[in-house]
Amino acid sequence: MDPVEALREIAFWLERSRDEAPRIAAFRRAADVIAYSTPEQLADLEEAGWMALPDIGSEPAAIIRECAGSVPLYLLYLRGSAEPIGLGGTELLEALRGDLHTHSDWSDGRCEIREMMYRAAALGHEYCAITDHSPRLTVANGLSSEQLLTQLNVVAELNVELAPFRVLTGIEVDILDDGSLDQDDDLLADLDIVVASVHTHLDTDRATTTKRMLQAVKSPHVDVLGHCTGRLVEGTRGPRPESKFDAERVFEACREYGTAVEINSRPERRDPPGRLIDLALNSGCLFSIDTDAHTTGQLAWQGYACERAAERGVEPSDVINTLPVAELLEWTGAPIRR
Repeated sequence: MDPVEALREIAFWLERSRDEAPRIAAFRRAADVIAYSTPEQLADLEEAGWMALPDIGSEPAAIIRECAGSVPLYLLYLRGSAEPIGLGGTELLEALRGDLHTHSDWSDGRCEIREMMYRAAALGHEYCAITDHSPRLTVANGLSSEQLLTQLNVVAELNVELAPFRVLTGIEVDILDDGSLDQDDDLLADLDIVVASVHTHLDTDRATTTKRMLQAVKSPHVDVLGHCTGRLVEGTRGPRPESKFDAERVFEACREYGTAVEINSRPERRDPPGRLIDLALNSGCLFSIDTDAHTTGQLAWQGYACERAAERGVEPSDVINTLPVAELLEWTGAPIRR
């Protein structure tokens, strides 16, 4: 087996199961060393038994050596022992055709776009959007307009390579303090999917935050309202309380202006909380069930959100990413691409 493929698949399974980050990083680092070494460097590594501290430790080295003859036993173990995610939402999960909120190493993700999209296709998705951050979110290496335009060319090339799987162009655009969007309108209009999220000043008063969110969801460019409360319920960054806003008014605007409410799959977010899923559903909103994945393993987390959504009575017909790609892009008003 190709050692780069083996190491990255091991990282995928460990990420999927929420294993320790340093261990995952060790497999990814070793995969990168092998992937980007020259033939001469690979010959030297092989002579050294594939150990090259600090970049390739003993465990990845053993995996690389085992790839010479077969699929590594540890990889076979990980494949065979993986537990299902979100059994309570199986019907909804099976109805999903894609994922509309993911990140790559162009912003704050940890995997290349190509690796992310190959894994999305392997998971059975028909499409997947790459939605890296917008420029004002410097902590997440947000993309300038020029960088985003360059990324669109990368996506176009991948769509030729991966067809009929479809990589959707997109962005997670920051909702600025005044409710405007952190990217040029003309560029937003040219994207397949626009997820709009609040990332800053989450502790602002209720009236100000409500006004900010209302202006964003009314934008003709915005398709999805991302992780609407901004809360964190666990993890290294949390906990963080929900932002205060008039959810009834915001969800009514989402219904009126055709903006889906995201049900975010990340375990540390669980956003929106159950009572707000109920409110959005009763308000007549549509939903988008997304992973907000920053690594390939996190692409397998949609089951977490599906289980939460199913508990609240969300049906496949309520979720935009159960639509075939042509119908989805008609719904978002994306430009026709040949």
